[in-house]
Amino acid sequence: MRKPPTLLSLTIDIALLNLSHISDLSFLPDHVLLELFLRTLRAGKLTEKILKLFVATGKDEILSLISELNIQLILTPVLPTRCSEKF
Repeated sequence: MRKPPTLLSLTIDIALLNLSHISDLSFLPDHVLLELFLRTLRAGKLTEKILKLFVATGKDEILSLISELNIQLILTPVLPTRCSEKF
């Protein structure tokens, strides 16, 4: 017989579904944050915005995992404009 999911597991699943609406993750305990990050990776839902959320927590475990997996933020180049010249 299958074990029912724990409340923590259900909470992380719901957080994963609504991650794009969350603005701060720093209040989460380390083990919950790590599990949420790993599930985000497994689900293929790691976007630039969500990655910034995890980086903004400043938690060493998350930052080292991001570094080990060589996950990098995509830097959009800023192109110069010709505002000073007349067209």
